[in-house]
Amino acid sequence: MNAFWVTLSASVIVLVSIASLSLLNNNVADLLNWRSLSEEVADLVVTNGTIYTSDEILPFADSMAIRNGRIVRVGHYSSIKELTRTWTKELNLGGKIVVPGFIDSHVHLIPGGLQMARVELHGVNSKDLFVDKIRKAVANVKQGSWLLGGGWNNDIWGGDLPMASWIDGITPHNPVWLTRMDGHMGLANTVALTLAGISRTNENPNGGAIVRNNDGEPTGLLIDSVMKLVLSHIPDASVDERREALLRASNHALKRGVTTVVDFGRYFPGSSPEYPWEDFSDVYKWADLSGKMMTRVCLFFPMETWSRLVDLMSKSGRVLSQWIYLGGVKAFADGSLGSNSAFFHEPYADDPNNYGLQVVDLDSLYNMTLSSDKSGLQVSIHAIGDRANDLILDMYASLASEKQIRDRRFRIEHAQHLAPETVARFGEQSVIASVQPDHLLDDADSATKKLGSERAERRSYLFKSLLTNNAQLAFGSDWPVADINPLKSIRTSMKRIPPGWEKAWIPSECLRLKDALNAYTISAAHACFLDKYSGSLSPGKYADFVVLSTNSWEDFATEVSADVEATYVGGSKAYSIRREDKSE
Repeated sequence: MNAFWVTLSASVIVLVSIASLSLLNNNVADLLNWRSLSEEVADLVVTNGTIYTSDEILPFADSMAIRNGRIVRVGHYSSIKELTRTWTKELNLGGKIVVPGFIDSHVHLIPGGLQMARVELHGVNSKDLFVDKIRKAVANVKQGSWLLGGGWNNDIWGGDLPMASWIDGITPHNPVWLTRMDGHMGLANTVALTLAGISRTNENPNGGAIVRNNDGEPTGLLIDSVMKLVLSHIPDASVDERREALLRASNHALKRGVTTVVDFGRYFPGSSPEYPWEDFSDVYKWADLSGKMMTRVCLFFPMETWSRLVDLMSKSGRVLSQWIYLGGVKAFADGSLGSNSAFFHEPYADDPNNYGLQVVDLDSLYNMTLSSDKSGLQVSIHAIGDRANDLILDMYASLASEKQIRDRRFRIEHAQHLAPETVARFGEQSVIASVQPDHLLDDADSATKKLGSERAERRSYLFKSLLTNNAQLAFGSDWPVADINPLKSIRTSMKRIPPGWEKAWIPSECLRLKDALNAYTISAAHACFLDKYSGSLSPGKYADFVVLSTNSWEDFATEVSADVEATYVGGSKAYSIRREDKSE
């Protein structure tokens, strides 16, 4: 009998233990599930909109959940609402369109910010207005101080190039330097030419030219590398001026929906390769440490300083913070079309003895590129003319054949004019075409004059052809050459209608909205190795997004008639068109 009760008691204990263990396991499972869910609880949900994600897995959604500045879920609100709690903030879009934060693939951010405080000559359409702008500006400058400005484009006032004689009479006591919009040509007055020691006896240096009149006297115009003779005499902008320029430029970018820029810095033909490094130390690191960064930046440095960048990356890695990324190195192969210094296979139609300028020795460029590539740096080279593009593609092909296949993402900046057989090479060689659509608005008229109608029509700004041949496009502005304005650039790539024109320039090259948006988002991120962090509204990536002013995708896809209503960086509002929202 006692044995029976002992056995029964033991059985009961076992059953209770099993039940308890099962209950405990269930509780543990519930606890783990709760913890997993609590880690995904959103601090912000974005709802009731049309969200274009730039992610092929889920191109469109109506809601997304954000936590600690990153996206945790994207989809229909029914799948998002379970991540909300009483403290979760909600952004109701009211049907508006959201797109990923734009990535401008080619800017000079601090020069753009500096230019905003100087003489602005963009849009000046006559000699009289040009002179009047300088007259008014010099009245506010101390005698002996430099007057600086830029943005002029002689093509929009008929083509005549400006001369020092235009402004010498009104600037007798001030040296003046005014850069053309493309940055490859500038105008110096006689005071500045004298300071720089430029006279009829100077010879043209390699990669540059002094423009002269029929008597051999300098007109005041300097092209590419020879500009350093003047630039070396211009006092450098102070640290405080450059810091203010960064803040000014960043605010401007945010107003246009740009949350990340690929910054090629204060580096132009004739400028010091030290400038980008000074800005990195004095401006960007300062802004990061003091909490003043507003846009993410991917920095490129002059190729001749490649070893310094390798040393920096070996110590710090590529990601310095959520704001600053080290990109790679950049060099120049030629000049620009507007300055007749882009390098072509055939001569300029309006200058039959001129093929353009190869602004760097090819052997030197090859050796620097080889060293940069062997060290694992991303390489980006400026090439505008068809011959310059072919030279760089040839060089990239030879480099790739010398080493094991790896993910290099070689870039060509601009790629504006390509021989017909060249287009396919971008896709075949996996070379990224980093292009600026708004440049075609300025070049459409001048390209016909400079290249002839057939060459201009068959070889200029071949966006659609590049995509059709499996190339990857990354869109940008080249600010301050053209303004930062992704929505305008997207519209330009889709319509291709220059000012004063009624029809598209080379209509076969017009893009669809999806392709244009991707070139400013996911493709742009891929082009600078940032696709792990941004470029699409995907789980795990930074919550950088733009709210547009339209709620009709059909209208947007047809006319791109929208403005930036608000810009969010890391889930926080960085800009709003409504003044009362700016402090939120």
